[in-house]
Amino acid sequence: MSKKVIGFHYTLKDGQGTTIDSSEGATPLLFLQESGMIIPGLEKELITMAIGDKKNIEVKAADAYGEKRDDMIITVKKDQFPEGTEVAAGDQFRVNQDANMPPFTVLSVEGEEVTLDGNHPLAGLDLFFDVEITENRDATEEEVAHGHAHGEGGHHH
Repeated sequence: MSKKVIGFHYTLKDGQGTTIDSSEGATPLLFLQESGMIIPGLEKELITMAIGDKKNIEVKAADAYGEKRDDMIITVKKDQFPEGTEVAAGDQFRVNQDANMPPFTVLSVEGEEVTLDGNHPLAGLDLFFDVEITENRDATEEEVAHGHAHGEGGHHH
């Protein structure tokens, strides 16, 4: 079986119906099947759909960004941040600006202690997607070799 490239428009909402993200007004999101580009619970549904199909999809937290993990919440000393850095609740950053590290969110600053959460911001949440399939085709050999879908006109990095 060959891998598929799926293109889709989406609106992502939380359990209260608040929009978190949307592709409205943008080009559809393209992904290569089994590339890890999108959350597993959403991919499982999208690969069964055809061009033009629309669907409301609920993805449980375990099949999205996982449950919140207590071991991802840590407390560090304020002096571990670069000198002169202002740190406030809600700030997000990456350790050493490493794109492979999860983003950390500052939960609180109390005196010299800073509590950080390394969970994905959507961890622990069931997610609700409104989707419409715009593309469903066999992946090219080049896409499979590169591990991702290529947009209109071919290879773009």
